[in-house]
Amino acid sequence: QVQLVESGGGLVQAGGSLRLSCAASGRGFGNVVGWFRQAPGKEREFVAALMWTGTNTYYADSVKGRFAISRDNAKITVYLQLASLKPEDTAVYYCATKNGAAYYSDYTTYSSWGQGTQVTVSS
Repeated sequence: QVQLVESGGGLVQAGGSLRLSCAASGRGFGNVVGWFRQAPGKEREFVAALMWTGTNTYYADSVKGRFAISRDNAKITVYLQLASLKPEDTAVYYCATKNGAAYYSDYTTYSSWGQGTQVTVSS
């Protein structure tokens, strides 16, 4: 079993930046680590993903060029750097992991989730 703990959320003004962290314990990350977000009244949506081994990264069009996903193998931690934040980025951000690489943007395929961290962007 893997335990995921997110941190780093907060309140920031539009145009600002935040760095979210997702630390894994237990058996560690699976092959794929994804970040998702969910705003009130909306479905959970894909933000970014990376392969725990290898260099491939993937982004939703809405965050491409503004967000960056990275990892620290030694700390068993995945980061999501958020920049040029907009009010519409306001949501609870979750990290998740799974073993299969297919359908990395589909939240229903992920087996392990963190508790989420709130990001609020004020205008």
